[in-house]
Amino acid sequence: MNRPTSPVLLLLAFACILVAFRPIPVMDPPFSGTIFIDPDIITSADPSTFQNVTYAGRGMRQMYDRRVNNWIQNNAILFMAKFDDGLEIEVQVNSEFGNENAASVEATTYALEVGRLPNALRKDVQTMWIHKGVQPFGGGNHNILIHTGQAANYIADGILEETLVHEASHTSLDAGHASAAGWLAAQTADPEFISTYARDNPTREDVAESFLTYLAVRHRADRISPTLKNTIEQAIPNRIAYFDSIHLNLYPITTATNLEKINEVPSGIILYQNYPNPLQNGTTISFDLEKPSAVSLRITNLLGQEITTLSKPFVEAGNHQFEWDGRGRDGSPVSNGTYIYQIEIPVSRITKSLTVVH
Repeated sequence: MNRPTSPVLLLLAFACILVAFRPIPVMDPPFSGTIFIDPDIITSADPSTFQNVTYAGRGMRQMYDRRVNNWIQNNAILFMAKFDDGLEIEVQVNSEFGNENAASVEATTYALEVGRLPNALRKDVQTMWIHKGVQPFGGGNHNILIHTGQAANYIADGILEETLVHEASHTSLDAGHASAAGWLAAQTADPEFISTYARDNPTREDVAESFLTYLAVRHRADRISPTLKNTIEQAIPNRIAYFDSIHLNLYPITTATNLEKINEVPSGIILYQNYPNPLQNGTTISFDLEKPSAVSLRITNLLGQEITTLSKPFVEAGNHQFEWDGRGRDGSPVSNGTYIYQIEIPVSRITKSLTVVH
């Protein structure tokens, strides 16, 4: 005859079952949001693919405005922004900015910053909406949405470029990757989400939140702390491997000095960032020529107005420099601010920006 099972033994057995089938705990994400982790992943001193903006008149455009959380119809001030890798963006500036000159400053300012983003993030950006106001930026709809009051806050915190990376990731990466089998597998395999924002919005925010940290550990490791790098790599190793596997075009983040990237920049010339930057009394602008050529260096303000042009009628192949003293054609020092410099040869031209601080 079998003995009745003790109530104590029943309780112990039930407890063992609970332990056996308890879900494996998920670690808390290391960050609340990734745009705040480091202000130096991309900075205003980094190369930009931006070339110029051209006024395209006025036209009625449907634009999203976060101040009213709705679509609006606006007789926008229009510009075409061109980049040296062949991409173009129609910049739609809200008519509240008043006139072409004021709107041109806004269009140029943000096109220059967008030009610092990797080609892979700009490739699906067809339009840029620019409004006043302190509402958050936005991405998606083949667009980047900018509110200039909030942009000033991002600039003050040093995270304007990091925010643009996040929003452009929505625009150019979400559609192809947020629901991809490989991405979902990486999501499942990783021990945690990179941020609470990604965890709480896994379909909508995980790609954008993760890509900036991928960029940091793979291509800006010299700008972040070893502790930050290790934290990211421990949190999302499979997501990092996924981004590696899809071979994104990261120009101008990856430079033309890498042989595998040489075909991603205009042929015949490589332009380097000026040094020192910011400059006070003068700066050196270096470039490499593939073949002998005439070369010119043109410096303009953000409105595209020429400050000065320096020329060399014949330059041998190899590395060369222009020296600029920070003065305009009339010999007077230029004002503090951001300027565009462009090296041009008969078959190619490349543009970057520099900063003057007296």
